[in-house]
Amino acid sequence: MDVGTLVADARRGRPRAVARLITLVENAAAVPGGDERLREAMAAFATATGPGASGGGRGPYGARVIGLTGSPGVGKSTSTGMLIRAFRKRGRRVGVLAVDPSSPFTGGALLGDRVRMQEHATDPDVFIRSMASRGHLGGLAWATPQALRVLDAAGCDVILVETVGVGQAEVDVARLADTTVVLLAPRMGDGIQAAKAGILEVADVFVVNKADHDGAQALVRELRNTVAPLRGPWRPPIVSTVASRGEGADDLLAALDKHTAYLDESGELRRRRLARARDEIETIALARLRARFAPEGRERRLDFLAERLLAAETDPYTAADELLATLG
Repeated sequence: MDVGTLVADARRGRPRAVARLITLVENAAAVPGGDERLREAMAAFATATGPGASGGGRGPYGARVIGLTGSPGVGKSTSTGMLIRAFRKRGRRVGVLAVDPSSPFTGGALLGDRVRMQEHATDPDVFIRSMASRGHLGGLAWATPQALRVLDAAGCDVILVETVGVGQAEVDVARLADTTVVLLAPRMGDGIQAAKAGILEVADVFVVNKADHDGAQALVRELRNTVAPLRGPWRPPIVSTVASRGEGADDLLAALDKHTAYLDESGELRRRRLARARDEIETIALARLRARFAPEGRERRLDFLAERLLAAETDPYTAADELLATLG
């Protein structure tokens, strides 16, 4: 199917076209310099997203993007499922990008998040796509920003982005989402470990899941004591949930709505979207620049410079200058 037909079908919300376009996005990462079909699709989508596409449950810049992150085992997929149900009750169209880690040995990924969201599989207003991280650090796949554009243009009101179970400093989702939800659970580490992981800086909303387990209230207290000294226009609320039973869904939605209102009133939403656009342009530009090093002659030059650096015959900055000079 040609790209124009795929784009037209995706804008009508047809799942197969949306799926094929996201596959095109993922495969484009392996094409030196990018895939021209993807460029054509993104150009066609330009008027289907952003300020001119708001309305209904969508924000002033199109779909509302909510990121969910946290350590493995805290209940990210179950919480995502709970949020899908909550937004569907409001009549919102929901897209989900669930990123799973790729094996460093085989390169494969389980893509198992959809197993926990089976109840939504037949809902035509819910689109769930699992994506492999393909070795990309930061908890997201390289293709996630472009996949967001596809779901936005397909008419999703809310897009939930569930990251890989992140470790310390793997918090790219905060640069992609309008609202970042950080999930914690009892017995998954203390407040000091949470601070080390960098989540205090990226969280817009804290969720203590599995609140029916021992230690949940102690974790809430620790978080309150840690968050209390923070100064700023927005202080992240702490919500307790039992996602497996749907408990706390209303409280979580209320916290998300409050943050959305803050983003709109303060102008922070525009600032975040502008930063996201800058990152997206820079990522594509750097990928195309790397592709220009692909010709065999430049590869040999890079090997030659690496040998010289290893032999202490040059320094890395001079070597980089020499390599850039070959671009002409």
